[in-house]
Amino acid sequence: MKFGVVVSEGPYTHQASDTAYHFVTAALAAGHEVPRVFFYHDGVNVGTRLSIPPQDERNIQEQWSALAKEHGTDLVICIAAAQRRGLLDKNEAERQGKDADNIAEGFRISGLGQLIEMGIDADRLMTFGD
Repeated sequence: MKFGVVVSEGPYTHQASDTAYHFVTAALAAGHEVPRVFFYHDGVNVGTRLSIPPQDERNIQEQWSALAKEHGTDLVICIAAAQRRGLLDKNEAERQGKDADNIAEGFRISGLGQLIEMGIDADRLMTFGD
């Protein structure tokens, strides 16, 4: 089965990103496909490379980055939600005249078309968050 996954809550204010991560890893281990995860609303905050959780806590951003590297899962951050929250990749930072970017490895910024495409291609669309 091919799953599409949407994460719409922040990484340290809600359980959604952790639950989604565990769902995706379990689905992949069971032989299912998860070609894309779309981060929307506050869920885009999962993709910042500048968060520094305490050493005795999990680093959900690093977990997602490692998953993308190992399985080739496309981690897409909604551009409109990202801009509102100050998340920029190199190209968007240059386009907006900003001097820095902060997107973590394995993540990329794109539009809602990626969410629509994922919904069309997936057998099931799973949403984590309110």
